[in-house]
Amino acid sequence: MKKVLIFFLILVCGFLFFSCNKQKGKAGKIRTGQEKVKIAFVYVGPVGDAGWTLAHDNARKELEKELPFVETSFIESVAEGSDADRVFTEFAKKGYNVIIGTSFGYMDSMVRVSRLFPDCIFLHCAGYKTTPNLGTYFGRMYQVRYLSGMIAGKMTKSNILGYVAAHPIPEVIRGINAFTLGARKVNPNVKVHVVWTHTWYDPATEREAAEGLLDIGADVITQHQDTPAPQQAAEARGKWSIGYNSDMSQFAPTSHLVACVWNWTPYYVEIAKEVKEGKWRSEDYWKGIETGIVGLSNYNPKIPREVIQLIEKEKEKIISGKNKIFTGPIKDNNGNLKVRAGETMTNEQLRQFDWFVEGVVGKI
Repeated sequence: MKKVLIFFLILVCGFLFFSCNKQKGKAGKIRTGQEKVKIAFVYVGPVGDAGWTLAHDNARKELEKELPFVETSFIESVAEGSDADRVFTEFAKKGYNVIIGTSFGYMDSMVRVSRLFPDCIFLHCAGYKTTPNLGTYFGRMYQVRYLSGMIAGKMTKSNILGYVAAHPIPEVIRGINAFTLGARKVNPNVKVHVVWTHTWYDPATEREAAEGLLDIGADVITQHQDTPAPQQAAEARGKWSIGYNSDMSQFAPTSHLVACVWNWTPYYVEIAKEVKEGKWRSEDYWKGIETGIVGLSNYNPKIPREVIQLIEKEKEKIISGKNKIFTGPIKDNNGNLKVRAGETMTNEQLRQFDWFVEGVVGKI
């Protein structure tokens, strides 16, 4: 009787093991080297946001044009959390080679689902957690934020700059700090006032935040948001603005000074080729202006020539490594020394930013 019971338990365990493996997909080898590379994009906002999601979707279209062996699909406005888990799982079950999540808030979902489907490649934008088949990618947007801050510092007359910010996460804080350091490099009297919206995509809330900053005297508005609403608010008041994600000048043709823009196409092309050739490996990709993944849009003709020349020279310093942006001495906005003279913040420190530099008016 005991032998029969043991045999029965072995059968049950074997069935459960088989069922779990069936749910997890093929164990071991990642789907690479296939004739067709199928890539799925999961967006946190709508493709019509004119910002973050649009930049990714434009790159998706360019990817298909440049590489005929690539087939893509996308789903927009996927909420962070359980919805994201479900969408990532569905794409994996459909046999996609690569699944890309374009929101920081997708991080834990992608970690969970990547472990269930070890034969599928997952790429997470802006995150820092990896698995053998989950890589991260981002660009050093703070380099461009710094340059745009220099423009704002030169163009302001009130010395009050307004920053409409989405969520208080390290990525956003890092951008605010870089912008402030750039502005105060050329104009030490500048103050950067921050308003949090706690949204990525909410045109009405973003515009209201920008209008509040304009009310206190800000004459340059910038943002870490996915819509051009802050640009439109500045345009309506006859004040300057600096866009983000994509060139937003069409929404503020008079006031738009420049935009800090993303160009994801080269990265996506590189990844697709690696997958096709079976060379992909999980990595933490974080590169800067030199790769073209981040940059500035066209300058407003009203920016003085000498300011543009100054920006271009500073950009070369960043590319060469002479200006690493976050090199001390740097104080926080309470007057405490955070980075000693001659020291440069490490990547790990930059990814854990939870304090504002001197010159920022606001709380985290």
